Amino acid sequence: MLRRLSAIIILSLGSAGAVASDAGFRPNFHPDQLKGPPAGRHNEVLVLGTAHLSELPKTFEPALLEPLLERLARWRPEAIATENLSGLQCDFMRRNPSRYAESVETYCYDTDEARVATGLDVPSANAEMGRLLSAWPASPTAAQRRHLAAVFLAAGERGSAQVQWLRLPVQERIAGDGLDAALVEILDKSLTRRNETNLVAAVLAARLGLERLWAVDDHTADSPTPPEDEKAAREAMMKAWDNPHANARRDADEPLYANVDKVGGVLDLYRAYNRPDVGLQAYQADFGAALVEPSSQGFGRNYVGYWETRNLRMVANIREVLGQQPGTRLLAIVGASHKGYYEAYLNMMHDVQLVSSDEVLR
Repeated sequence: MLRRLSAIIILSLGSAGAVASDAGFRPNFHPDQLKGPPAGRHNEVLVLGTAHLSELPKTFEPALLEPLLERLARWRPEAIATENLSGLQCDFMRRNPSRYAESVETYCYDTDEARVATGLDVPSANAEMGRLLSAWPASPTAAQRRHLAAVFLAAGERGSAQVQWLRLPVQERIAGDGLDAALVEILDKSLTRRNETNLVAAVLAARLGLERLWAVDDHTADSPTPPEDEKAAREAMMKAWDNPHANARRDADEPLYANVDKVGGVLDLYRAYNRPDVGLQAYQADFGAALVEPSSQGFGRNYVGYWETRNLRMVANIREVLGQQPGTRLLAIVGASHKGYYEAYLNMMHDVQLVSSDEVLR
C-alpha cells in the first residue's frame, strides 16, 4: 500500500513538473498593469454578453427588452459595437470566394439593390459615409438622414442604416434621397427583425442620439474544412462538446429561456449571461474541451485557433474605434461565449478601462 501511495505521489510530482515545463517562457512585461492614467478621460468599455435573440422562444416579444434598454441608456454609451461584419470586410471576402463563399452567404448583407439605387459600390459608399459623418450637422434634415441611410446600405452597414431610419419621424420614413422602394422595405423589415443588433443596439443608439453602430465582428479566420475531413471533424467536435460542463450550461439555460415572457425574464437572462464566471464556463464547456480533443488531425485545436484569432481581431476592431476618439464610453454587444475573451483581451490595452456589467444591469 505504501509503495502504491509513493507511486501516486511520484506520478503527481511528475505531472506537476510537466505542467510547469509546458508553461514555457513567461514575459515580465504586463500591459494590463500599465494604464496611465492617460491625458484626458479614460476609454470605458462595457461588454454585454447576449443570447442570440433569434433563438429565443416565440413567446419573446421585443417590448420585453425595455428594462435592459433602460439600464443601458442610463449608462449612456457614446459608441456601440455589434457582432456584425463590416461592409468592407464582406467586400474583401467576396473577392476571395474560394475561401470565404460560405461565410459571405452566412454573415454578409447583399448590397446590390443599394448599389443600383445610389450608384455606389461598397468601397466608394464607405468613403462617402466617412465624408458625410465628418461634416454631419447638429440638426440634420429628414432628407439628409434618408440619404445617409441609403449610403449606409450601399456600404454594407445595415445596422447603422436602421439607426438613421429610427431617428426619422414615422411620416418621414419614405422613399427619396437615394432610397427607393426596395431599400425602404429593407429598412422597414429591420425594425422587427429578431436579433440583438436590430432590437437592442440600433434602438439604443437612436434613443441616445447616436448616428451609427460599429460592426466589429471578424470572420477572416474562417476556412472551409476539406470535404474528406468533414464527417470526421463533425464527429470529433460533437464528441468534445458532449461533456458535463456543456450539459450543465444547457440545463441552466432552460428555465431562463422558458421565462423570457415573464416580468423581468429578459433581464434575468442578461444578468445570468453576464455573471463573472461566464467566461470560465464557456471555456470548460466548449473551447477547453476542444483543446484536448484527441483526433490525429487536430480538429479541436484548429477550432480553438480560429476562435482565438476571431476574438483577437474583434477586440482589435474595438480598440481601433476607441483610438479614433479617445475618451469614449463604448458598449460592446456580443454573444455570451465571447464575453470572457473580450474582457481578457481588452484588459491588456493600455487605454481601456472595463466596466462591470453587474453594476449596469443591477
